[in-house]
Amino acid sequence: MHKGSCLCGAVQFELHGDLRPSVACHCSQCRKTSGHYWSATQVSNDKLVLTRDDGLKWFRSSDTTRRGFCRQCGASLFWEVDGTGETSVGTGTLDGATGLQTERHIFVADMGDYYTIADGCPQLDKW
Repeated sequence: MHKGSCLCGAVQFELHGDLRPSVACHCSQCRKTSGHYWSATQVSNDKLVLTRDDGLKWFRSSDTTRRGFCRQCGASLFWEVDGTGETSVGTGTLDGATGLQTERHIFVADMGDYYTIADGCPQLDKW
């Protein structure tokens, strides 16, 4: 089990079971919500247990996608495509060591011009 939270603690959660390797997304929406690119692991919805959610707010960022963030501190926490039964969870929101590694970078055609990717992971223009 892994625990995680937002910066102020108004949203806290547990992730049960195996976690997907982290995927770094460079799309314009992820860059706007995080201030840089967004890196996330993923679990099935039944493996995500909210232990405190009084700060959780969902924002519909497209016709098929919503993003969960803390209404108090603004931390970007979750990303979910309707009907998939899975939620992406910001890797940086997890407490302590995770044992995760970045698997790939996606939507690199949209990345900012102020950085480069040099970690040797695959770089894809789409998912």
